Amino acid sequence: MADTEKTDGTAFANPQAAPYAVTAEEREAIAEAIDKDELVALALELGNIRSRSKEEAEAAKFVYEWMEREGFHPHRCGATPERPNIIGEYGGTGTGANLLFTAHLDTESPSGDATLDRFRYRNSTLRDPEWTQCWLDDEGRLRGYPISNDRGPMSCFLMAAKALRKAGIGLAGKTWLTACPGEIGPEPIEEYEGIDFLGKDIGAHYLFHHGGVAPDYAIAAEGTDFGATWHGGGYAVFRVRVYGQGMFTPILETPEKVSDHPNPIYRLGPVIGALHNWAREWERSSIYEGPGGISHPKVQIASVRAGNPLEYGAGTEVCALYIEVSLNPKQKAADAQHSILAAMRNANVPEFDVAPVVVRHGFEADASEVAALSGAVDAATQLARGTRLEMAHPVYSSMWRDHNVFNMHRIPALTTGMPRWRPTPEDMVSSTLVYALTMLAICGRGEAPAGDRGPSTVYGENETPF
Repeated sequence: MADTEKTDGTAFANPQAAPYAVTAEEREAIAEAIDKDELVALALELGNIRSRSKEEAEAAKFVYEWMEREGFHPHRCGATPERPNIIGEYGGTGTGANLLFTAHLDTESPSGDATLDRFRYRNSTLRDPEWTQCWLDDEGRLRGYPISNDRGPMSCFLMAAKALRKAGIGLAGKTWLTACPGEIGPEPIEEYEGIDFLGKDIGAHYLFHHGGVAPDYAIAAEGTDFGATWHGGGYAVFRVRVYGQGMFTPILETPEKVSDHPNPIYRLGPVIGALHNWAREWERSSIYEGPGGISHPKVQIASVRAGNPLEYGAGTEVCALYIEVSLNPKQKAADAQHSILAAMRNANVPEFDVAPVVVRHGFEADASEVAALSGAVDAATQLARGTRLEMAHPVYSSMWRDHNVFNMHRIPALTTGMPRWRPTPEDMVSSTLVYALTMLAICGRGEAPAGDRGPSTVYGENETPF
């Protein structure tokens, strides 16, 4: 059986690779069990809970309580009490593959620390309500970053499991439903270090090692405009420090050439020029196309630090640039460091150093091992949407998403989901149906749910989730 097929350059999965062939009758029963109004209400209620990075506790509590009410036997697993992973489960009544769905509780937004935010955002940007608020607009589209990234897709797989249960369709294998903190960030850098600033390390990565899960396959539920990719980009942040000499301003002899100025801030022109030229070549040479996606790594200077505005009498001796460098699934941070060093040497800067302060490599699934999963999503997409599964846009395979965590650990994983930007309720229903059909296609049909059997894994009787 072929693992993949590309008939039109975009469709790439083989639906025959799915372990279980879902029938038209099963499809109709599941579709009938999806309540659009309930789905939208769930996404809006969950999306309107404030849940920036480091503030996920209330949203985690909501998901836990929803799973408990719906009979998905949740438990929590957290590196810190206030930032837990929430893990529910459905199925496991027979012999079949196990599938894990994951989505993240945190959403990109200003940090909330005015001291930091005012040096990054305009006031008008800080006032944008879509950072933390969600609503259905007059054009019938769901607005708000929390729904787009990532509590909309989370709501879809929660409701997908509910639809299976409501339709009386059990699963032979088990599906885990997981909601994780910290996928957006932050990252511990410089004085912002320690567990209070951990991001990805306490989310899906911590869940994989300590969450009581053993998936055969995994799906990171995120917006991909209904495409899929089974590889993900990595990234590194490099600190480039340029050194100079502090000089008391009243005795400074201002040089004719800016490059001769003792203050390293004055040397940023040629440094930025050299790094810009390097970045263009890095981006050009780093394009990677694999069976499950295309990566276009990008580079950008993220921040600059130099001097102290409270001590302005003698300039500064150190100026630092922080450069975000995307990595394709085959690249290492060392590849970027070597070439950045070469670019800086050509910039004729008297003294500098380069160091990676964050490193996260990208990963991809083996095409033959992920074939059953991509085939299941393809079969589900055809049943739900009447179209073949297509390869996701390169932007979705050029960024970090938590399917990287599972591919890192040899669990074939991909990312797929609803439209990323302002989906309609119908989009969300369609995505929910794709997820539910995928659960059945991977796990196989098991006993119909009958009452509350309780989870197959027993946790401590005295566990108090919140």
